[in-house]
Amino acid sequence: MLNLVSERQYGLCDRLSRRDFLSIGALGFGGISLPQLLQAEAQAGVRNSSKSVIMVLLAGGPSHQDLFDLKMDAPSGIRGEFKPRPTNVHGIDICEHLPLTAKMMDRLAIIRSIVPLNSVHHLFQPLTGRLGRQGYWPSVGSTISKLQGPSAPGVPPFVGLTPIPKNKFWGDVGEPGFLGPAHAAFRPNSADLDGMVLNVPLERLHDRRRLLENLDAFRRQVDGNRAVSALQGFQQEALSVLTSNNKIVDALDLDKEDPAVRERYGHGSLKFIGDGPCLYNEHLLMARRLVEVGVRCVTVSFGRWDTHANSVDVISNFDSLRQFLPPFDQAITALVQDIHDRGMEKDVSVVVWGEFGRTPIINTEGGRDHWGRASCALLAGGGMRMGQVIGATDRLGGEVTERPLHFQDVLATIYHNLGIDVGATTVTDTAGRPQFLVDHHPPVPELI
Repeated sequence: MLNLVSERQYGLCDRLSRRDFLSIGALGFGGISLPQLLQAEAQAGVRNSSKSVIMVLLAGGPSHQDLFDLKMDAPSGIRGEFKPRPTNVHGIDICEHLPLTAKMMDRLAIIRSIVPLNSVHHLFQPLTGRLGRQGYWPSVGSTISKLQGPSAPGVPPFVGLTPIPKNKFWGDVGEPGFLGPAHAAFRPNSADLDGMVLNVPLERLHDRRRLLENLDAFRRQVDGNRAVSALQGFQQEALSVLTSNNKIVDALDLDKEDPAVRERYGHGSLKFIGDGPCLYNEHLLMARRLVEVGVRCVTVSFGRWDTHANSVDVISNFDSLRQFLPPFDQAITALVQDIHDRGMEKDVSVVVWGEFGRTPIINTEGGRDHWGRASCALLAGGGMRMGQVIGATDRLGGEVTERPLHFQDVLATIYHNLGIDVGATTVTDTAGRPQFLVDHHPPVPELI
């Protein structure tokens, strides 16, 4: 890990220190350095594009039939405790605990028929579109990084905002797979990784002689254990990502945001939910700020939605949702409103989903278990057609009956929104073989 240490602690009003944002953890497999990442991005070439995607992961698998596909005609042991709420699009009802979402359904689209899924916790499913071989297939962010590169010097194309929780699975932001660590996510708040410290006060980073002396010492140190390799041609650019004058660090500094906009997103908590992610509304604001300065893909996990039963840290399905849905409702609608207010609704695609759905039958502890035969997604922006529901499940919410769609169908649509032709574009794996981004899944015509 490369840690740039300041002699002062700059407190941010979200209670994260500036030091947290300057800790650059594992940028990929093998301890890839930020300079190496920047070099590889430059070699990949840049396509001028203002298009981007924000993927919000509901890690653990949200209860689709309690959020966007309520089944009021089902028996009580399946129907659940929540009532439907009409939205501003006639004929579309969603959960009563999503009042803000209901008021802007005309700017959203719901898919009720994501299938099939592996019912084991694997976030690489929505991140890659693949159901197997974790660690082999590159995530959507890494693929975008490979194909389009950075939009500007010092702006990583792929950023993962999720802090790494106790169970690292829940903090998966997308792996680079066979594309290699140069296309891994830039994780500005990964603070759990051991590493070495480049002990250069931020106030002295512009003293070039002192900087180079410390960089040389750091390089000699890390060369001994082969953790990272400093590359002179990209050292200064790497440092530009880390210093307070850089627009990436500025984007992460919410003190620079309009207080009214911050208030609209709400104030989440950085406390992990059990061994999983936190409900931190500010991450969605950071995501908007990052795509606004040119990041092409931002991923973030929002909460821990594995709602089986009561435990020490995680309560059962309906009590959990009563806690999770209000901050989710506020943060997601603030993001969509923000994108529209800034005229970015055609350029920024938003997709919200988990790795699977949950069982129609409510278990004896008031929870719902893993269910891979139906799930849901919420989409916005990207110039897509909004104000609609795609697909349907049966009266119990357990089986897809209309318009089954795969993760890859949605990812194909996201790639399309970014100007990438999934029918013609390939990336090369480690054996030199061209691999299509998706397997015979075109963009969803109802959305484009």
